[in-house]
Amino acid sequence: MHALILIDQQKGIDHPKLGLRNNPSAEAEISSLLSLWRQKSWPIFHVKHRSKQRESVFWPDQEGFEFKEAFLPLEGEATIEKSVPCAFINNSLDDELKKLGVNEIVLVGVATNNSVESTARTGGNLGYTVYVIDDACFTFAKPDYFGLARSADEVHAMSLANLHGEYATVISREQLVEKVIA
Repeated sequence: MHALILIDQQKGIDHPKLGLRNNPSAEAEISSLLSLWRQKSWPIFHVKHRSKQRESVFWPDQEGFEFKEAFLPLEGEATIEKSVPCAFINNSLDDELKKLGVNEIVLVGVATNNSVESTARTGGNLGYTVYVIDDACFTFAKPDYFGLARSADEVHAMSLANLHGEYATVISREQLVEKVIA
């Protein structure tokens, strides 16, 4: 059985202070998968970041902490809170997946190089078959370790390269629908 895990689809992710992002159609791809999962009554987990830092866009006492309207959980859909990038740490996600008999997880959301990558690595290490949906994730431009400016597309691509074939299978939404869950 496979579960859809939506990572950090909160209002704060649209804050301009996060900088330039890639993949402007990511939310449409996420919505498409969310609709499919709901039609099939498959398990859905909405992961919400609860920052410990006041300056964060995900600080709990402000609007950025709330889910985006398009990604509000429906009755019966689990909400998991995290305070670190990985969605498996310090919460019940792993236990809930196991109780449902889930052995495959489909990851979508933000940021590719942060919470998505961290969750994919841990999920793979825990023994799940992990799919990261490349066109249903996005990230932001940032400098690399040596200070060289990297575009959001470059950061996204490197993160996906880090995951593919070792911790996860990186595929598009269309490939997932046609080849994996058909």
